[in-house]
Parts: sequence; structure tokens; C-alpha cells
Amino acid sequence: MGFISYFVDNYTASLYDIIVEYVDAEYSLWLTWFLTPVIVTFLLPAVIIVLIYMSSIIFHLYRLYRLRVVPGVQNDWKQAARLAVCALWDAHGWLWHGYEVRGLENIPEGPFLVIYYHGALPIDMYYFIARMLLFKRKHIHTVADRFMFKIPGWASLLEGLCVIPGTVQTCASVLQSGNSLAISPGGVYEAQFGDHCYRLHWKSRIGFAKVALEAKVPIVPMFTQNVREAFRTVGWLRGVCLRLYAATRVPLTPVYGGFPVKLITHLGPPIMYDPNLTPEQLQLKVANSIEKLIDEHQRVPGNILLALTERVWELPKKKKKVAQEQPITNGQKAKYQNGKVKEMQNGESDKCASDKVKVS
Repeated sequence: MGFISYFVDNYTASLYDIIVEYVDAEYSLWLTWFLTPVIVTFLLPAVIIVLIYMSSIIFHLYRLYRLRVVPGVQNDWKQAARLAVCALWDAHGWLWHGYEVRGLENIPEGPFLVIYYHGALPIDMYYFIARMLLFKRKHIHTVADRFMFKIPGWASLLEGLCVIPGTVQTCASVLQSGNSLAISPGGVYEAQFGDHCYRLHWKSRIGFAKVALEAKVPIVPMFTQNVREAFRTVGWLRGVCLRLYAATRVPLTPVYGGFPVKLITHLGPPIMYDPNLTPEQLQLKVANSIEKLIDEHQRVPGNILLALTERVWELPKKKKKVAQEQPITNGQKAKYQNGKVKEMQNGESDKCASDKVKVS
């Protein structure tokens, strides 16, 4: 009996080890296969962070070694560092996204204000600034949220690239000094809570309009095709992230993506200075111009697969029938969206379900 018991125990233990080893191996393979796309989509945005820190390191190196390096190039070490950083970003945009800029003929002479749609990451603005400085020798100052100036290691980069936490007076003085400036009225809010339906989230922000009117400069509307397909925010956390943002004013919405989709920046005709316009009227006019660029060039809702296809073949966008605008009458619902009033018939719903979440 002792021998039989010993044999049974050993056989059971061996069989258990084989089963566990087999199950562990199969489970590990399945887990690896299942999690690889998830890990990749959340790690690719980290590449952008690495590039930003590389850019910051370049400015640090130029500042430390400017007495030895810059005399062989030019007297302005910041300009030399800007060109090096812009070369890095332009190369990334060309290789990874086939980045293009269309509508450069709409850039006016002298200072101007660029108003653009803010993607989950403003990767298009990095590329646009780089392209303008490298090929047009025109440096565009930008306005960023104040939290960016609190990130360790970014101070030299933001200073060197002339990024400011703009007030109306500060922005107007930049333009009045002869420099160009870029502002996204939606800012961090639009970055976090926008989606692939490409609707503007400006609320009642008219600061940029006051800047343009005070500085008496033209406004160039800008939109980058497929910017929401390159990087996206996690939609199912929107409610939680909205409450966190309202409490802290810090963007905490997770971003995923980094997909090598085709990116094309479209510049619309400039909106010239008109002293007869109020800030509210100018905001409405600019919003309509950006929406027109979206309607002309962006497939809505955005599609990552089609945006990837456009790297090799530019797909024509289907033309939508534009309904004639009519005055709002009783029994119809008015909706303020993207800077203009649109009609919604009773029972009509938005095309994008994600936009049903209320944001304030």
C-alpha cells in the first residue's frame, strides 16, 4: 500500500506540473498576443515626450556650449538651437506622417495670428512651426497652457521657442512687435474632450479675437487633416476626467495612438482686420472659417484605417449636401456648436454618440 500511495502521489504531482506548465505557456502566449497592440498604442505617445525632452536637451547644450559652438555658425545661439530642434521635428513629421502644408499662399506679409483646431496632442503645430522656420525663415510664437511651464526640464525649450502663457496684453504686444502668433481657443479642454467628429469646443472664449482687434492683424485659420486619427483620448473615461479637470485644471485624460497617418495642414484665406467687428462677431467668423476647412478636407467621423491609407493614396472626400439655412421657429431646437447656431429638428440626434456627453 505504501508503494502504491507513493506512486500515485508522484504521478499526480508530475501530471500537475505538466498541466501548469502547459497552461502557463499557452496563457503567456495569449496574454502577449492580446496586450501587444494595447501596449504599443499607449507607448507610442511616449515617443513624442522623448522628442520634446530631446529638443529641450538641445537647447541646454547650445546654452552651455554657445561660446564654443555658435561662433562658427552665427551670433544668436537660440536661433541656432531652434533650427536644430526644428530639423528634428520636421524629419519626424516627414518620415512618420508624410506631413504637408497646403495654402501657404494665404500667409500674409507682416505679423499675423494663426487660429487652429487643437488635437489630442498638438503634434501638427510642432511640425508647422518647424516647417515655417526651416523653409520660410519665419518663427511663429505660440500660446500654451500654464501647466506646461511647471513640467521639469521644459523651461529652456519653451523659452527658446517663444512659448508664452498668453494674456490679451501679452499676445497683443507680441504681434505689435512684428512677430506672428498661434493660438488654439479650445486649448487643453478641446484636446481632452474633443473626438473624431472634429467639433470645436471654444465655449465663449473670445480672447483671441480681442488680441487680433487690439493688434490690428489678420487671422489665418488653420486645420490639420487626420490630427485626431494620429492621437486619440480614451473616451470611456471622459466623465471622470472632466470632473478631475474641473477640480485641478490639469489635463489627466489618457492619450493613445501615434499612428503613422497622413497629416496635411490646411491654411484658409486670411480674415483681415475690420474695426467694425466686435470680438463676438470675429470669433463667429473665425469659427465658421475653420469649420469650412473641416468640411472640405476631413472625413467625419474620422477613420484611422482610411487615414493610414492616405499615406499612399489620397482618398477623395465625399461632398455633403449643404442645407439652406432657415430661421429658427417654434418647435425646433437651436444648438450652439463650433461658433455658430445649427438647427436640430425634434427627435434629431447627433451623429457621434460620444458628443452626447455634456461638457461645460
